[in-house]
Amino acid sequence: MTTLKEQLRADLTDAMRNRADVVVSTLRMALAAITKAEVAGKEHVTLSDDEVLGVLRSEARKRTEAAETYAAAGRDELATRERSEAEVLAGYLPAELDDDALGAIVSEEVARAAADGVTGPKAMGVVVKAVRTRVGTDAAGGRIAEAVKRELAAQS
Repeated sequence: MTTLKEQLRADLTDAMRNRADVVVSTLRMALAAITKAEVAGKEHVTLSDDEVLGVLRSEARKRTEAAETYAAAGRDELATRERSEAEVLAGYLPAELDDDALGAIVSEEVARAAADGVTGPKAMGVVVKAVRTRVGTDAAGGRIAEAVKRELAAQS
């Protein structure tokens, strides 16, 4: 079974053969970020697939934020390239929970916090922590926080 890093390298080779410039540059950037993460610290480590996914998630988020910044500044050609790079990286990331499933988990955790006597804005930290524990990396932190805020506001 190949690791995610090996898959990225194989896909880079294929993209180079196919002369897919955006894919080549994106995968090179991703592999460089993975290597940087591996050599950071006092000694070299080999990242697990979950850790590689974390690096890819971070890089995809950077591309999305850069695209928004470029679009706001009127640099549409750069924004388009950043979005394309984010799409390439998204192909390696697992699908996130849909809003309905996330909302159901948040509702359960808000109800559990209310049963424990924690309500209102004070429950935010408790509920976010519980939801993060349940969903793991299947939802972005910003989405979790927004869903919890909505649910807590609806409870008030």
